[in-house]
Amino acid sequence: MHHGVRISGVGSYAPEKILTNEDLAKLVDTNDEWIVTRTGMKRRHIAADDQATSDLAVEAARRALERAGRGAEEIDAFVVATVTPDYPFPATACLVAKSLGVPGKPAFDISIACSGFVYGLTVVSALIRSGVYRRVMLIGAESLSKITDYTDRATCVLFGDGAGAVVLEASEQDCFLGSSLGADGSNPEVLYQPAGGSRYPATALTVEQHLHAIHMSGKEVFKFAVSKMVDCSLTALQEARLTPDDMAFLIPHQANLRIIDSATKYLKVPPEKVVVNIHEYGNTSAASIPLALAEMDAAGRLSDGDVIVFVAFGGGLSWGAVAWRWAA
Repeated sequence: MHHGVRISGVGSYAPEKILTNEDLAKLVDTNDEWIVTRTGMKRRHIAADDQATSDLAVEAARRALERAGRGAEEIDAFVVATVTPDYPFPATACLVAKSLGVPGKPAFDISIACSGFVYGLTVVSALIRSGVYRRVMLIGAESLSKITDYTDRATCVLFGDGAGAVVLEASEQDCFLGSSLGADGSNPEVLYQPAGGSRYPATALTVEQHLHAIHMSGKEVFKFAVSKMVDCSLTALQEARLTPDDMAFLIPHQANLRIIDSATKYLKVPPEKVVVNIHEYGNTSAASIPLALAEMDAAGRLSDGDVIVFVAFGGGLSWGAVAWRWAA
């Protein structure tokens, strides 16, 4: 039996500790003007030493449940999109379900970097629309500060921590309008974490050489990101038989303000339709889109029937967009 799907609750959480551009200027050769001009970032939220990704995810999940008017026991499955899991295994989603008091529920992670929430939205919507589950919690959560090299000026200014969660439910109205996903593993070195997996297991040397931190080739990522964000946004809208003019909002992955500005110019989307909070959170990978959505919801900026395009790109290299109709 075919069902529709809707988002019934959104929640977010950002750690209390703040890392400002001025703080970073004390660590590496940089300054506020340099960072703002190139990235649009002013602050980032940083997890405490004793906070893991599941802790951030649980806080966001609780707020999403409250907004949806649901208890954790009413959720059929839990999905966490992250590249900074608490452990290589078990899945962080298992720990989230246990912390919410419902161990035993189906739970799994999606590891496709910054595209994680968009991939997750597509996967979870398919599970609900096909009738496998009725109600699923999807969380994008990251503790990127734990894998950031604070001696590398090119990357340490970019990343922050946070979590955003949505409760997705079966619905008579189908809010999932279209999706476009892609990935290309031809050149993972453009954006990756070199060590810690089976290719380069942890050794004293990999730690000494900072190979467990994020490594990125900025120029290559920029060119790739702009073209893929434009292409997959248009494809998702085309699948929904819509155009950029039909969008109420574009919620892009918050990686770099220049990337967002370039992509939206190609799409001819006016600035007032583009959701940007990069100045507050920096790049939070899979958490960035649900964090922005939660802020929009909390501010009452979303209206029934609004068409939203969620679009992201990230390690993989990966990219994706989902066209969605908001149901109040």
